[in-house]
Amino acid sequence: MPRLNFLFDGDLSDIDYTRPNIIHTMNQYSYCLFSLDTDFKNAILSSDILLPDGIGICFLNYFLYGKFLKKIAGADIHQHLMAQLNYNGGKCFYLGSNELTLARIQDRVAIDYPNIICETFSPPFKNSFSDDDNIGMIDKINAFSPDILWVGMTAPKQEKWVYANAAALNVKTIASIGAVFDFFAATQKRPASFWINLGLEWFIRLITEPRRLWKRYLIYGPYFIFLISKAKAALLYNKFAHSS
Repeated sequence: MPRLNFLFDGDLSDIDYTRPNIIHTMNQYSYCLFSLDTDFKNAILSSDILLPDGIGICFLNYFLYGKFLKKIAGADIHQHLMAQLNYNGGKCFYLGSNELTLARIQDRVAIDYPNIICETFSPPFKNSFSDDDNIGMIDKINAFSPDILWVGMTAPKQEKWVYANAAALNVKTIASIGAVFDFFAATQKRPASFWINLGLEWFIRLITEPRRLWKRYLIYGPYFIFLISKAKAALLYNKFAHSS
């Protein structure tokens, strides 16, 4: 597993939406997918900014490299860049989710960020898109020409879509933020700050959405531990081999 270059100190102030950026987040589930899916791996490695979205990723970096990461969730980058965009005035586009969620997002943007013009599109619910689907999405985005494109299709679908289509998009910053669409639209409630600060956001989400998330945490959780144990063993072996 290659070492991933996470934004480690939690400082988002240097992230400027007016410069070309592809921003992805990674949690323990997507770290597991990173080891299994070559297209997803390429998408992650090609990103300009990678955010550690989960206590598991923070632990991973400390366990392997001795450097503590500050968790930065998709909701954090969304709030930060929307505040920037609202201050300057501009446009954003939400790609993903369903019509109800997108309508609520537009309503909230109008209230919370009145200086932002917002457009949305709900793509077909498919495991993979046809060429016509992709052309249709690209045309809608480019016709609007947003400053920021928010993509919410869940991992790894959203990252792979960005990787395959970013070059055709007339957009400054692209960010894959998954469940943030539902949190921002209030169609799904994010756990309270108390649980987030304890590093237990994942646990509260599991008990509130067990049917959707059980596999992510109960199957991929042990696999994540296996991966980081294997990576640690490889680091120790290489260190010993080079010192002898």
